[in-house]
Amino acid sequence: MNIFKKADEIINLRKEEKERQYGDFPSSMKKAAVIASELCNKEITQDDFYKCMIALKISRLAYNSKEDTLLDLVAYAGAFNNLKNGE
Repeated sequence: MNIFKKADEIINLRKEEKERQYGDFPSSMKKAAVIASELCNKEITQDDFYKCMIALKISRLAYNSKEDTLLDLVAYAGAFNNLKNGE
């Protein structure tokens, strides 16, 4: 399957979230930002958290170009775009 189509299914159609019961993707990212804020003792915004996850995926490309890493990178970028567009 095309990586962009798969990322669209994960982010916009919520296919894998429902299957794996991880909950709502945007809410999970928001909660993760709150937890990171507590751990770092400073505010980490939801925007910051998306950027950090994207940075992590890009950093992993230096070692390996696994499809799963690329899929995550595209999915995080797409979800961040949805957040910025108020979706």
